[in-house]
Amino acid sequence: MSTAPAPAAASAPVGPAPVGRAQVSLTPIFVRIKLSLLRNGLKGSSKRKAAYFGALALALVAAFFITLSLALLRGNEHANAVVVLLAAVLALGWAFMPLFFPTGDETLDPSRLVMLPLRPRPLVRALLVSSLVGTGPLFTLCLAVGSAIALAHGPAGAVAAVLAVPLLLLGCVALARVVATANVRLLTSRKGRDLALLSGLVIAVGVQVVNIAGQRLFQTGGLERLEPAAQIVRWLPPASAIGMVDSASEGAYGTAAAQLALTLAALGLLLWFWERGLTKLMVTPDGSTIAAAKPKKQRGADGAGRAGAWSLLPDDGRTAAVAQRTLRYVVRDPKTKAAWVSALVVGAIIPAANALQGTGSVYLACFAAGMLGVQMYNQFGQDGSAFWMVAQTISSTRDAYREMRARALALALITVPYTVLVAAMTAALVGDWPGFAGALGLSLALLGSMLCTGALASARFPYSIPTEGAFKNVAPGQGALAWLGIFGGLFASALICAPLIALTIYLHVADHQSLTWILLPLGTAWGTLATWAGLRLSAPTVARSLPEILVAVSKG
Repeated sequence: MSTAPAPAAASAPVGPAPVGRAQVSLTPIFVRIKLSLLRNGLKGSSKRKAAYFGALALALVAAFFITLSLALLRGNEHANAVVVLLAAVLALGWAFMPLFFPTGDETLDPSRLVMLPLRPRPLVRALLVSSLVGTGPLFTLCLAVGSAIALAHGPAGAVAAVLAVPLLLLGCVALARVVATANVRLLTSRKGRDLALLSGLVIAVGVQVVNIAGQRLFQTGGLERLEPAAQIVRWLPPASAIGMVDSASEGAYGTAAAQLALTLAALGLLLWFWERGLTKLMVTPDGSTIAAAKPKKQRGADGAGRAGAWSLLPDDGRTAAVAQRTLRYVVRDPKTKAAWVSALVVGAIIPAANALQGTGSVYLACFAAGMLGVQMYNQFGQDGSAFWMVAQTISSTRDAYREMRARALALALITVPYTVLVAAMTAALVGDWPGFAGALGLSLALLGSMLCTGALASARFPYSIPTEGAFKNVAPGQGALAWLGIFGGLFASALICAPLIALTIYLHVADHQSLTWILLPLGTAWGTLATWAGLRLSAPTVARSLPEILVAVSKG
């Protein structure tokens, strides 16, 4: 007895289920992942919790007062200029933030997702929404609301404000994501960590620039001076979203519509670039997974890598090699690079800032020489435990002298041209070209004196520089040693330069400024003689204290 098959079985589909039924929205998943990252990052560390909630409280307080200040601008005739320019600065901050804080948000690295079966377009939506979770987006939202309140007038302005707030926030977040995706290989590399080390310096310089700009602004006409720049910036997305609010409030509906269209087009273009960047990232292999196909660069004929500019260094068997090694530390070692960049930037910005504020002097160029001269201190600390290889090549006082001379030469190749440049810049800003030669001579004398005392401090007070920790430059227990070497050397350098300082004061007090040019040859000779003396005096100490130096610089 046979039974007929059930109709349901006969009509059952063959093959896999439609893809649409199995699709799951990525957006809530990524939002939960972002919240989990924030929550798990606070576990197990009271210091991390205190830092996070302290930063959150500080951001909220700052956002409250800034939003309140913007709201109080409502009705001011220059409110448009202030708010539009603030939106542009906010967008610039979002654009550069990933470059200086690559480890601040783990979701900035989409390369973690390349092994998952995800398509770029849904991934863009999910990442964009999850990017709105955090302190930065909350701070930006508060500023956007305050900006909209300052400019919105009437029903049309209110409608434009409702549109402008999310558009400004999305534009800033999308801009940050595009920059992060385009530079993801850089941000996860050693160069990205170098940028993170320099973030504090960039913030400090930015604050100083804002301070100078604010002082000059209120000295030369107040907020009215911002109007020409605001007329241009109001058409640049995403600040154009805030400009749209002002246009709609003034009844310029055509202009507001054009600014809205421009903002939407820019946002769409950013999302398109972001999608393209994600696609390229997901299909392009990392350099660490494939063999290097490019031929290696040919080295110099001597096989020592002295091709190009390196061939200009004097070669006596040690000088060129040591100077090249020292300069490569400046380029490649994160701690050394951060110290040099900080010295270069701060050494230039202090004379420039004082000159722009009207309190400058051409002799402030000596500050740059002082900042760079400090780099001569603790020469062996940057070698760390690898100093044993240097110690193996030193068997006499002459070897130690040549080692120190080569290191001083490497520093002079950077510091001397830079000192000349800063002195010329300061003289131009303060309008005191007659005093340029005297200031340069005194700066070179100070630089030579610091190379002298730096060589002596390196020999007598070496200390270890830890490899971990972005802002930890002295090993535990050696802080007093470091401060003694640096401050003792600075005081000794001032004493060495005392005759030239006294001569400079005398020429100005006696009204002989026309003779200050004599300080240039005297300062150059004085600095050269001081450097030579310091190298000669430090060489015997280095030669007989190699084991002690190795122990001191290997504690980090």
